[in-house]
Amino acid sequence: MSTSSSPSPAPLEDANQATRNITRLSVGVAVLLIVLKAFALGASGSVSILASLTDSALDLAGSLTAFFAVRWAAAPPDQEHRYGHGKGEALSALVQAGLVFASAVFIGWEAIQRIFDPRPVTSGGWAVGVVVIGIGITTWLVWMQTRALKKTGSLAVAGDRAHYAEDLAANVVVLIGVISGAFLNAPGLDAAAGLVVAVWLFWGATGMLRSAADHLLDRALPESELAALTQAVLADPRISGVHRLRAHMAGQVMVVQMHVDLDAALTLDAAHAIVVEAETRVRTLFPAADILIHADPRGSTPKLAQPATDQRLAAPSAPAPSEAGVAPEAAPGAKAKGPWS
Repeated sequence: MSTSSSPSPAPLEDANQATRNITRLSVGVAVLLIVLKAFALGASGSVSILASLTDSALDLAGSLTAFFAVRWAAAPPDQEHRYGHGKGEALSALVQAGLVFASAVFIGWEAIQRIFDPRPVTSGGWAVGVVVIGIGITTWLVWMQTRALKKTGSLAVAGDRAHYAEDLAANVVVLIGVISGAFLNAPGLDAAAGLVVAVWLFWGATGMLRSAADHLLDRALPESELAALTQAVLADPRISGVHRLRAHMAGQVMVVQMHVDLDAALTLDAAHAIVVEAETRVRTLFPAADILIHADPRGSTPKLAQPATDQRLAAPSAPAPSEAGVAPEAAPGAKAKGPWS
């Protein structure tokens, strides 16, 4: 017997509204920064400002990607996408990582050219003022995005925040470069600062790419969360074991599948009631969970090879495998076995 439930709508709706609001704000900030930095570039000719302007232009592209991605990801499941559209956020993060890589290559190339052919930085006061204003605006946006992430866990917003968090450090380097080129008569330092920004962006894009790939490839949840799922289900003594536990994130929805061991003498109605109660306990911990639980008669679990992670999730009192890589059959009162046993 199996039973499935849809994720709780209220927490998801709140999270979706928060992601829509923060991505709208991100687009507005990106446009404002581009206007300010374009003015500063025209006044100063600084390669550091050029690097920062290029990064902000790609930030706008990334923010627009996140803007549309979170709205598409929030669409409910349909006939073609039965698990919903949550992975649209991971695709957005993947696009953003590609944009940052492109930004890093462009800025690095321009900086290397300026190192060998330095150009003076003019109107340093205007350039410094714009960079300081940009740092203040970006700091505020990152703070707002961090608040939204605590509520939503959105991968698209996380990728967008990574852009702007890196911008904060990059803008400090830009500020040093502009001051060096305008007031210390050292344009080579300005170009070197642009090169540092390029390396910083490249490194940040690598982390974004890794996170997006993990999401698209259905990386398993951390063991701490798998253990919390198992403990919530086993809180009912009528459930003697959990196996074949699979859980991953699809956007902001946690998709959970598992088998549980129940007394074979239970009626269908009684077994169904136990499973529903288990789902409720899981959803108390993870409100936006989409859960599928299959009930097995106790002692009927087939012997299957299992990965080492199952052993780590097994309760301390679980019986040891009778032979390498083989899970023993569940006995009455046995504790949870690993997710794939």
